[in-house]
Amino acid sequence: MAKREIKFSLVYRDMWQSSGKYQPRVDQLVRVAPAIVDMGCFDRVETNGGAFEQVNLLYGENPNVSVRKWTAPFHKAGIQTHMLERGLNAIRMYPVPADVRELMFKVKKKQGTDIARSFCGLNDHRNLKTSIELAKKGGMISQAALSITHSPVHTVEYYLSLVDKLVDYGTDEICLKDMAGIGRPTELGQIVAGIKKAHPEIKVQYHGHSGPGFSPASMLEVARAGADYLDVAVEPLAWGKVHPDVITIQKMMKADGFQVKDINMDAYMEVRRLTQEFIDDFLGYWINPTNSQMTSLLVGCGLPGGMMGSMMADLKGFQSAINAAQRAHGRPEMSLDTLMVKLFDEVEYVWPRLGYPPLVTPFSQYVKNTALMNLFNMLNDKPRWTSIDKDTWGMILGKMGKLPGELDPEIVALAKEKGMEFYTGNPKDMYPDELPKFRQMMQEEGWDCGEDDEELLNMAMFERQYRDYKSGVAKERFNKELEELKAKAGAPIVITRPVVEMPKFSAEEYATRYPNAVPVQVPVKGQLLWEVDVDDASTAPAVGKAVKAGEVIGYVQAYYGMEEVVSAVDGRIVAVLGKQGDMLEKGEIIAFVQ
Repeated sequence: MAKREIKFSLVYRDMWQSSGKYQPRVDQLVRVAPAIVDMGCFDRVETNGGAFEQVNLLYGENPNVSVRKWTAPFHKAGIQTHMLERGLNAIRMYPVPADVRELMFKVKKKQGTDIARSFCGLNDHRNLKTSIELAKKGGMISQAALSITHSPVHTVEYYLSLVDKLVDYGTDEICLKDMAGIGRPTELGQIVAGIKKAHPEIKVQYHGHSGPGFSPASMLEVARAGADYLDVAVEPLAWGKVHPDVITIQKMMKADGFQVKDINMDAYMEVRRLTQEFIDDFLGYWINPTNSQMTSLLVGCGLPGGMMGSMMADLKGFQSAINAAQRAHGRPEMSLDTLMVKLFDEVEYVWPRLGYPPLVTPFSQYVKNTALMNLFNMLNDKPRWTSIDKDTWGMILGKMGKLPGELDPEIVALAKEKGMEFYTGNPKDMYPDELPKFRQMMQEEGWDCGEDDEELLNMAMFERQYRDYKSGVAKERFNKELEELKAKAGAPIVITRPVVEMPKFSAEEYATRYPNAVPVQVPVKGQLLWEVDVDDASTAPAVGKAVKAGEVIGYVQAYYGMEEVVSAVDGRIVAVLGKQGDMLEKGEIIAFVQ
């Protein structure tokens, strides 16, 4: 007798999101949609959320147009669409006021998104409660996600206790979001079995990345335990550090006796062909080759494979500075692989001492950045914890939610030494409503708030990126970057950023001394890294360097990847107000250009 049916969800958004900086254009997405429908094996497709909307803005496209056009073919075919949102952080990397979060769910439902997959990177049920309530208020199906990881505090009982609260809050479904793919198959099966026993009416979906190699076994275990949906991918963006391919999982489930839908292989090959076409067109210029490789090294550190590209970029940025310190101390230089292993080891050290936050956006970045700075400082004979950025301190102090584990006494003592106070209230209470402010900004700019206030949502959620999109700067930046990468295709691109000591100056003093100078400001919070041309070190951004409007004069490492610092006017740098390694606030002046 055949077992019950297992249904498949295509995580097409996550496929390219984990592999590259950008995404297919909306015209390309619309072209591949009919082939996805024709495959005949999918009941759901993850279409947007996560970084989807922000990435559209980053390369000069309107995310509202993209979401509406991309979801439409699936609705017509009766396939549900779902989005990913980060609880308190919604679809960006830092906390979002409740009124903006509420508008987001209303807009996404109007744009054609059926299901809101909501996760909190700390598994704080208070953050998820707000998401559940607002998603349902906006007319969406609420799917609350458990951020899965493997640690002494993340037990089966821990997750089942969290599920009880989420069901009480009214969630329609539960997702096991195994973002790093390190959940142990047996324990995942036990979690699903526990959910189905206590809440048989709740649908369960499993989302597991394939990086460490557990995912096929995990999918079989959760299916046998009662899971309803499995997230899968399609080659050429399958396996590696993304998700297993649907063919393998469909055959595995069928062999185990489950009812599964057949796959139209002609349509599969068309999806495969079109995806490769997108890669060849421009996506491939940003895809890290290692993302196509699985690695057991991820089992120990627990980092999600999707952030490997940005992590390797960070390591390359630090490599020359670290090796300069090695040479200064008479020690041998380190290869990138050696640095990677050392970073993984440091993540394993840091993670439990920071209270075991699940290593998912943005907390995976916080832990990784802290480990990276610890490694850098220790190689320069400085103690651990010398450099902890403000966002990581926000996590430590409870401003984003309650940590699953206990902080190390050393971290608690360091916080008290700095005069910091721990917050125990509801995180959302720290972020007052902002929609009226942004509505006024839209009026002042003469910009329409858009259908269903969708343009207002973009402005309130991603102000800087939205302004760059409206001005055309984002599209120019993308085209320039693509042109440069195409010109360098076939040769490795190495960016060296040696330590450049810059004296501190008074902003007021230089504003007085150079009244015609225009300050260049940091676009996001983060760590300042100067850009140095590989062939000509004299072009380092120091006093006297000539720059053109729109020219990148430095980088800020923030959250993930690098943010460019762009000159506002033609001229020469007359003062530099920061040095490499500085932790900077958004909007802080780093240079004057005249």
